[in-house]
Amino acid sequence: MTYAATHGARVAALLGQHVVLVFVSLLIALVIALPLGVVAARNARAGSVILAVTGALYTIPSLALLALLVAAIGLGQATAIVALVVYAQMILIRGVVAGLRGVDPALVDAARGLGFTARQTLLRVEFPAALPVMLGGVRVATVSLVALATVAAWINAGGLGVLLFEGIGTNNPDKIFAGALAAAVLAIAADLLLRGAERAVRT
Repeated sequence: MTYAATHGARVAALLGQHVVLVFVSLLIALVIALPLGVVAARNARAGSVILAVTGALYTIPSLALLALLVAAIGLGQATAIVALVVYAQMILIRGVVAGLRGVDPALVDAARGLGFTARQTLLRVEFPAALPVMLGGVRVATVSLVALATVAAWINAGGLGVLLFEGIGTNNPDKIFAGALAAAVLAIAADLLLRGAERAVRT
């Protein structure tokens, strides 16, 4: 606790960098995962391929993936964001697929009976009904990204991992604890916030 108490401004700055890394990565990942999830939910063959590929990417060790991306892109936040987007895909896509496949077919039939197009049915009926499950996927992905983003410091992308790597390198337990505690608090806060959103959309 000593380091956090005496270097609060630095911990806060690194926490801000961490939040940006996670938020930007999650936003980009959602833009990619939503259409892929819709395709996977609609087409069993395409879905099996999409889930298999994203599942395989998720199993790649984070340091190995970062090393490959550094060779292609270089050091910095952009490389870390690409890696985080890749890791988020499996969780987010599975959430979209589970949510859409769990929608009551009677709701879809009723929408079509009212003359809704496929697009209108998806946006006005299926997405709202699937939203609680999809938010569950977003919650899990967010907490995972908070943890994975700590490794981003290894490629000069900033974030709370800076404290962890510095603490390990200098044998400073206080610095390690400060970084780990801040990351844990961030993960818990994100989890509670998104759990609240899940409950709100279920009511």
